[in-house]
Amino acid sequence: MVRYTARHTYSLTKTINAPLKFVYDWCTDYKEDDNQITGSRTQFKILQKTNRRVIYLRTIELHGKTVIGVKMVTLRPPKAWYLDQVGEDEDAIGIYRLTRVAPEKTRLDMTFTEKYKIGDAPAKEQDRNHTNQMWDEYVAALEEDYASNHLPLALVRRNAHLRQTK
Repeated sequence: MVRYTARHTYSLTKTINAPLKFVYDWCTDYKEDDNQITGSRTQFKILQKTNRRVIYLRTIELHGKTVIGVKMVTLRPPKAWYLDQVGEDEDAIGIYRLTRVAPEKTRLDMTFTEKYKIGDAPAKEQDRNHTNQMWDEYVAALEEDYASNHLPLALVRRNAHLRQTK
């Protein structure tokens, strides 16, 4: 039987300046080098990737020991995905839901339940702050990717209108 040393649940919300479809596609396009976005030391190895599921191995050094976890992500396009993680250090569940706020604005609501198996488990507020900071970096990268590949809708419409009036 698993003995947990700490457990907590917290929620985060991010507003992203990109359309829902772009946000969903970007967030669920798991890659082995995703750790570079945040500068994390965590290593990822994709084991399976389909339209409905992604399974990957998470490896990190923790107190001089290599710690392994398996993350299973269930994709529910176009607006949700679910994370189940089983690891040597912690088990976790993540629920991700997208809502269209405007044509180029999307809200991401996330709820995480962390169950630790280690003695020096982070407090709920530490976990929340770390995850919040990580998602700030993901959102910045996502918005940069969107902006570099898409003109804002208002600018596209304005340019189309200017072409019609010539």
